[in-house]
Amino acid sequence: MAARTSPTERQKRLGIEVRKMRTSAGVTAEYAAGLLGVDRGKISHIESGVRAISPERVRTLACNCACEDERYVDALAEMAEPGQKGWWDKYRGSLPQGLLDIAELEAHAVRMRAAYSMHVPGLLQISDHALAVFRVVIPQLPEHEIALRLAHRVERQQVLDGENPPDFVAIVHEAALRMRFGGRAVARAQLDHLLKKSEQANITLLVIPFEAGAFPGAGQTVLYAEGPTTQLDTVQIDSSHGPDFLHAEAQLAKYRAHLDWMERIALSPTASRDLIREIANSL
Repeated sequence: MAARTSPTERQKRLGIEVRKMRTSAGVTAEYAAGLLGVDRGKISHIESGVRAISPERVRTLACNCACEDERYVDALAEMAEPGQKGWWDKYRGSLPQGLLDIAELEAHAVRMRAAYSMHVPGLLQISDHALAVFRVVIPQLPEHEIALRLAHRVERQQVLDGENPPDFVAIVHEAALRMRFGGRAVARAQLDHLLKKSEQANITLLVIPFEAGAFPGAGQTVLYAEGPTTQLDTVQIDSSHGPDFLHAEAQLAKYRAHLDWMERIALSPTASRDLIREIANSL
């Protein structure tokens, strides 16, 4: 299989998991190369995501590494299936790779939990709100770039409305609800949209009121995407330079604890909707 010039986050993650499986079993790269019938150098390329690995070779390696977790091996084999493309691929070469990686992560998530302190969740934003956010990016984006990002944002949101959509728990701070991106009318429309989406069976919207006080990671935007097995969970964090993706077990445990804490201090879904209505009626 030909080498990739720019592997996606999902392709790099598969390589990381392959390496983790090999090294945890004490299998050398030389042994793995002989087992799979490839050059020694190709093993490092596979493990960096630069070169693909077939599902059959994933299973061969798992068998010889004594990996008995069938769900995990099946998930890795599924990740290795060739020719996988999603709707986001049409934006390749037009939008930053990180935005496409977020869409792919969401598309493959079994369940998602997210926390927002100053913004409404991207998956629940109306177009006018998203436009207001995109227009305050530094450096300023040209209009055609804003239009591309908006189209991509709208298509991302379909993941919550398709067939067998994942459960989505959105924890939003009261501060984010009171931000007026786009002005008073847009803010009111955005809150009305949140109320409507919060009634959707697979969406749980929880609000942390000002009076709840402090909590870990305050101000940080976090998406915790659960994979088909816990080994394949991923945390995605927003930053000014683009998204970061974390998957070390210590990192996953830390952010699970953050989200658990925030859920505990948040209002119930019913009380959250009541507060959103109160804020909307004040606009």
